[in-house]
Amino acid sequence: MLRLTELKLALDHTPEELERAICERLEIEQADLVRFAVARRGNDARKKSAIKLVYAIDATVRDEPAVLARHVDDQHVRPSPDTSYRFPVMAPHDWSGLRPVVIGAGPCGLLAALILAQMGLKPIIIERGKAVRERTKDTWGLWRRSVLTPESNVQFGEGGAGTFSDGKLYSRIKDPRHLGRKVLVEFVKAGAPDDILTEAHPHIGTFRLVTMVMSIRETIESLGGEYRFQTRVEDFEVEERDGARKLKGLHLSNGEFLPASHVIMAVGHSARDTFQVLHDRGVHVEAKPFAIGVRIEHPQSWIDKARYGPFAGNEILGAAAYALSHQAKSTGRTVYSFCMCPGGRVVAATSEEGRVVTNGMSQYSRAEFNANSGLVVDIDPSRDYPGGPLAGVAFQRKWESLAFIAGGSNYKAPGQKLSDVLAGRASSGEFGAVVPSYQPGVQLTDLAQCLPDYVMQSFREALPVFGRQVPGYDHPDVILTGVETRTSSPVRIRRGNDFQSINTAGLYPAGEGAGYAGGILSAAVDGIKVAEALALDLLQREKMSVSG
Repeated sequence: MLRLTELKLALDHTPEELERAICERLEIEQADLVRFAVARRGNDARKKSAIKLVYAIDATVRDEPAVLARHVDDQHVRPSPDTSYRFPVMAPHDWSGLRPVVIGAGPCGLLAALILAQMGLKPIIIERGKAVRERTKDTWGLWRRSVLTPESNVQFGEGGAGTFSDGKLYSRIKDPRHLGRKVLVEFVKAGAPDDILTEAHPHIGTFRLVTMVMSIRETIESLGGEYRFQTRVEDFEVEERDGARKLKGLHLSNGEFLPASHVIMAVGHSARDTFQVLHDRGVHVEAKPFAIGVRIEHPQSWIDKARYGPFAGNEILGAAAYALSHQAKSTGRTVYSFCMCPGGRVVAATSEEGRVVTNGMSQYSRAEFNANSGLVVDIDPSRDYPGGPLAGVAFQRKWESLAFIAGGSNYKAPGQKLSDVLAGRASSGEFGAVVPSYQPGVQLTDLAQCLPDYVMQSFREALPVFGRQVPGYDHPDVILTGVETRTSSPVRIRRGNDFQSINTAGLYPAGEGAGYAGGILSAAVDGIKVAEALALDLLQREKMSVSG
């Protein structure tokens, strides 16, 4: 089979035109094209008057060697890659060893547990929050009634923070083994739309993520896995002998001690109490860079027109997105868009009382009125929050607490019109052409009360630049809502080439919380890698124990 890439056709092309284009590109007769399938479809909107669909095609042709020989110098005609997944090891059918534990049921923990279950290792999944249906009710409680449930919210609970997001399923990670394909295939089995296998920028949306997460749980349980919801890991039992440290088990919030020699840490970027316990137990934890800022909102129609011109609203193109970046000369910092959610809403995402945190969310349809994106500025431990491995947590909490006060101390978020941000003055009065979507509500004020001066200065320089790149982006009535602080984990739990903590054997730091992923797909891929490493080590040690 051949993989043909960068095949471009008009938006309104017919199936017959696609088939002809494949044959013309490969220089074959239509009778020599046995079959073909779309491997990937995106678009090229650089020329708004002539937007093209861009395909990657897997084609079966007669006399494939001859076709390859004719295109030996063409990087866009190559043998199709083998994207099938193969388990590196399988447990014996009668396996009854000490079960591996996965802490956290977000994308990383979910895929780690699924792979372990498929390999026959019957994992135990510890999740501090609730099952996804109950968790959804608690999350709406904050949005609609300003009632926060600290252990069940956007950050904590089955599905992780990615459940209340746009459900983006693309990443820039290097993936030579095509593990991302394994993730997408499992998601489709669990009820995700088939088009995530072919779209260049696939997404699921919150409502579909909820049912998909439930389906994956059922699969894990059918394979012998066990979930323990509303259970928090309070402490880690670590044995030290001859200068070496080894995990022996977990102390749980229900008073139970759970013996465990192989534990995957997939706790997410907001498990601040767990980071503290790990640090207290001597596990190597270090501060890492992240970013802070706001959510910025525009009517989706403005973004569609700016990106697609006369093709705005085209059903094939859907809601338009953007990705922007600017190096601010005034501060020496990068300002960039983050986690852009077309046709979505800004949501309350705090997990701690007395603090305000924002995030973005979209449904699969991306049909809501506003587009939103994180607008964030990079920060660094050595420059912005020196003071130890957990100093980034204190840094986040400071600005989240100030945002709570600036919003009125009732979980409303502080907001400011773009014109007032540029002028350095507080916003007041009524909203204009842009009405914010954040619930429980937005209090117009001055975001300088809850963001560092260098962040606000960086915004003032970058916003007019972005306005020249995306017309309407810097409209005076655009709303900035604060604060966005959970862009990524403020710590890294460093691991070695064997995926175990560099100083505590048996502990496998994974995903966003450990500093090794950013987003649903990369976290899920990391979960697979860590699960494989754990299984190989666990089964090899048991084999050696038996043979010894």
